[in-house]
This record gives sequence, C-alpha cells and structure tokens, in this order.
Amino acid sequence: MTKTAYFAGGCFWCITPVFKETYGVISVVSGYAGGDEIDPTYEDVKQQKTGHRETIEIIYDDTVITYDELFDIYLGGIDPFDAGGQFIDRGHSYTLAVYCTDDAQKETATAKIAWAEEKCGQKLAIAVEPFKNFYAAEEYHQDYYLKNPEAFEKELIESGRKSKEV
Repeated sequence: MTKTAYFAGGCFWCITPVFKETYGVISVVSGYAGGDEIDPTYEDVKQQKTGHRETIEIIYDDTVITYDELFDIYLGGIDPFDAGGQFIDRGHSYTLAVYCTDDAQKETATAKIAWAEEKCGQKLAIAVEPFKNFYAAEEYHQDYYLKNPEAFEKELIESGRKSKEV
C-alpha cells in the first residue's frame, strides 16, 4: 500500500537524493508546505514571504519501508539542533519540520524526537505539524541533483553538508 510522508529538511535539493535512491520509495517531489499562500513561488519562499518551508513529498510502499525507517533517514541528513535553518540556508523556509498525515506518523515522529533528545541531552529543532498543504516546486527544482550534478556537488560542499575531498 502506498503512503505519503512530508519532510522539511532545509534545501530540498540536498535531502532528495537519499530518499530517491531508497528501496521502497516510489517518488520524491520537491515543493513547499506549511504556509498559507496558495501556489507559492521559489523566490517568495526563499525570501521568507509565504510561511512555507522547502519540503519533500515522499510516496512510498509501506510494505517495503516504514515511516519509522524514513524518519531515521531524515534524521541522518539534517542538523537536528539548528533552529535557524540548515547549514548556509537560513530563515523559516529552511527550518526543520515533519508534516504528519495521520496520528501514526505524529506518534512515530514525536517518539523518535523524544528518544533522540533523551539520548543526546539536547532539544531537537524539528517541528511536528499536521499536514495542511503541499505545492510542487518549479520543474527545474525536481531531481536537481540528476539534472545538474556539478552544480549540486558544489552546493553540497559550499553549504557545509559535505566535506571537500582532498
């Protein structure tokens, strides 16, 4: 059975590849979620005008991979302690959130965050919010890492998400 998960993890370009290449994930769409503006544009979201966060929509087969496993992947690709954005991307549109589509997702996310906070002794900066909307980003944002591999690699290094290999 297919299900949907929504993760805001800073730059949507940067968190897409790991999910796109995960067995059981059917599709990953870059977009905007959580704000009130209808059909936001990248420029407006980036300039903090909409209340939306850069978010990915993940359609997955829950007989192959669980929301719990997807959440673990999400935690591995972010700085969960940064409340001001992610790496060089700053502002609300780059902050962390999970948009839960049902009570089971909310319970999983809340439990995972509580476990991680207890384990590390620090509060995580991940908002757990009910899903209210999602707008697909402009086409040039979709699968950016495949369309622009050199620019994507440069973005990962310049953002601090990846170390420059010597």
